[in-house]
Amino acid sequence: MAEEVEVDRAEQALVTRCMQRRGFRYWPLPVLSVQARKVGAYVVDDVAWARRYGYGRSFDAAAQKANRSHPNITYVKGLPKKERVRYSRALDGTFTHTITTELPSGGSVRTPRDGCYAQAREQLYGDYATWFRAKKTVTALTPLYVPRILQDERLTSTVAAWSRCMKAAGRPFQSPDAIRRERESLIHGMTESQALRSESALAVTEAECAQQTSLGKTARALETEYRDKVARDYAEEFTAYRRMRLSALARAHSL
Repeated sequence: MAEEVEVDRAEQALVTRCMQRRGFRYWPLPVLSVQARKVGAYVVDDVAWARRYGYGRSFDAAAQKANRSHPNITYVKGLPKKERVRYSRALDGTFTHTITTELPSGGSVRTPRDGCYAQAREQLYGDYATWFRAKKTVTALTPLYVPRILQDERLTSTVAAWSRCMKAAGRPFQSPDAIRRERESLIHGMTESQALRSESALAVTEAECAQQTSLGKTARALETEYRDKVARDYAEEFTAYRRMRLSALARAHSL
């Protein structure tokens, strides 16, 4: 995760330089921290992280605040209409010339070949078109193997043990997914600080039970096992994805 943070920061630095060359001011966007990137895991099993962050509500609040008050937002709003259009095209490119790739689970995605984001990624990864296709393929594999993980007896038996632990602790949830589904209703009517304390307490219990039953370790091991099986059909994309990530990190170090 630390490597991803470094590459993302390098990307923002390159975008900033590119936009300046095109005659615009640009302020690097906030990059998710290592701790923020832990949000959304199947189960929370880091007690210290749970105690401090709960389910990541503080990260959500910080992102929303940044979206409202970031200098880029106010800067663009102050531009004449034609300049706003030119700014958008300079930053994000246009869909006149695109990179398109088919997804393993069906459908396709495309992205502009031009614009400062595309240029920054070309500099970081060496070949943006290859990177885009490899990344989208690799990250779109989850629908192919996640249902198999959820049906695997090794996971279901561990989830049952975790659920018994949660019930004994006064938190009767059948699975981590059940908590995610009920999360907002559990804090309905609370202030932000009350919600954070409430979620942190629940997340700590979830993490303690996950550690006692090894649910987190089991889920991660099964994900690796099933992902690797599916990846055999996409070996070329996986090889490119890993190689280009390492290349991007090396280039980020040199910026």
